[in-house]
Amino acid sequence: MEPVDEKTTGSAATGRKPRTRDAEATKARILDAAKREFAKNGLGGARVDVIAEKARANKRMIYHYFESKEGLFQTILENAYVDIRTAEQKLNLDHLAPKEALERLVRFTWDYYLKNPEFITLVNSENLHRAKHLKKSEVVKVYSRKFVSMVATILDRGVEAGVFRAGIDPVQLNITIAAIGYYYLTNRFTGSIVFERDLMAKDALEERLRFNIDTILRLVSA
Repeated sequence: MEPVDEKTTGSAATGRKPRTRDAEATKARILDAAKREFAKNGLGGARVDVIAEKARANKRMIYHYFESKEGLFQTILENAYVDIRTAEQKLNLDHLAPKEALERLVRFTWDYYLKNPEFITLVNSENLHRAKHLKKSEVVKVYSRKFVSMVATILDRGVEAGVFRAGIDPVQLNITIAAIGYYYLTNRFTGSIVFERDLMAKDALEERLRFNIDTILRLVSA
């Protein structure tokens, strides 16, 4: 048995690490470029060659990591849902009184939509495809179940404290919280013309958030 050349072994090990880091960096650039391209043009209009160019990668690497444009879109969509669900869990709402917890959730949802407009456009695109990609995703379902459980806990604590009425479906409540922000922002351009006011002005956004919070709290109040 020949002796192991420590210098060679160390060099090989060291060589593998940069290659691994380079691969991870390339994959991250692809995901970032893809999120922007899909958010801008949807699944149908997005082009793999544009994603590759913006990611400073070649198309072969995209197909190597994600197999197809649809596979890449599904990954982007999953990441988008995991990101918002993870951020919601980090709110630590169990440590707040029920009303304060619900208000914080409403505020967070509104702020998240404002800061992450690509989330809304990605969801819009997936709805055009009748949730074909979400149907394949177990990870989104797992994270969403945790979120529904979190909202249910807030409602249960509110009922026990006598501040919320009983019988509210946590899924219906979340749909309403999402809808009153989602609709406003997806219709901001047409709404601004129809109602002759700038719906994206600072004071208009602040007024809308107050309205959202008041609406949800009145909806659940005992």
